[in-house]
Amino acid sequence: MRNFAKKTMFVLFVLITAGMLFTGCSKETADTIKIGGIFPLSGSVAVYGTECRNGVEMALAEINAAGGVNGKMLELIAEDDEGSPEKSVNAYKKLVTKDKCNVIIGSLTSGCTAAISSLAQAQNVLLLAPAATQTDITDAGDFVFRACFIDPFQGTVGGKFALESLGAKNAAVLYDIQNDYSIGLYENFKVAFEQGGGKIVAEESYSTGDKDFNAQLTKIKTTNPNVVYLPDYYGTVALIAKQLRAQGINASIVGADGWDGIIDNAGDEVLNGFYSNHYAADSTDEKVVTFVESYRSKYGSTPVSFAALGYDCVYLLRDAMVASNSVDPSVLKGQLMKTDGAYVTGNLTFDAKRNPVKSAVMLEIVKDGDKLAPVYKTTVNP
Repeated sequence: MRNFAKKTMFVLFVLITAGMLFTGCSKETADTIKIGGIFPLSGSVAVYGTECRNGVEMALAEINAAGGVNGKMLELIAEDDEGSPEKSVNAYKKLVTKDKCNVIIGSLTSGCTAAISSLAQAQNVLLLAPAATQTDITDAGDFVFRACFIDPFQGTVGGKFALESLGAKNAAVLYDIQNDYSIGLYENFKVAFEQGGGKIVAEESYSTGDKDFNAQLTKIKTTNPNVVYLPDYYGTVALIAKQLRAQGINASIVGADGWDGIIDNAGDEVLNGFYSNHYAADSTDEKVVTFVESYRSKYGSTPVSFAALGYDCVYLLRDAMVASNSVDPSVLKGQLMKTDGAYVTGNLTFDAKRNPVKSAVMLEIVKDGDKLAPVYKTTVNP
């Protein structure tokens, strides 16, 4: 009996201690809402990830300074996927299993986001993609949303802009045949341009990682296009533009949101360049002005669209949490579908596939003193 009593007391002690530890852990997280973040903070598109994380962190700081969400502070747990789909999966698993995040912002590129969207759907994790524009991203299911417009809209915007604003009649396209983002933009640009009465006079391709585009550009030059459409990310576009101008091709060049960051990675060869984007930093809209001023004050630079999209993601989540008085992804997904409000990247609602319905802007790259700058050119509505 004495041994039994001792064993009983020991078991009770262990249970009570474990209970105290559990309660303590619960108390530590009771006033905090964890939000996971997956960004390419290193690698070839690190500009995107760094800017987006900055926008997310700035929004979190503002919200927390104002009292948080329903009395709770928001906490970002950020992971670097280096722009690699495989590493996106690893980052996702770490956030969900170790950090217990059930709301994630990310990733940035379409390929990385596509790699985790089905996982999020299967595990009832709310995934809000800031900038993944590939059409089928949200096909994974109703826990997957995005804050950006999709590639068909961007490609259509580019085609209409080339026709209507630049007066182009003949267009050439140079795209990455291994990149779904690049292919989607190219296909929809072609449809819009041809339906509007334009003619595609050259369609050339390359593979991801290529550095020499002179063979393709030589063929393009012989067709004498009014505009060359370059649907790729800023690093590759900068290389193409330099070789394009070196060959004496003086046509306008047009692209999409992947060009964001190009002014810091290219020279005068990208002048007479235009690209579709999610917002214009020189807008006079009050929300944009406040955002840009705050960002410049905090980070010392003008925010590109990825910062604005990350910022909007946080406020979309904040608004849904406040309106529903919940952080349960199953509740938040329904509340997000009711979104109808003004954000930095425009007035936003969601369609049936959880894609935002909002306008796109076209930016022109101009010389501002000794530097390049993207300035607002026009708006294209959905």
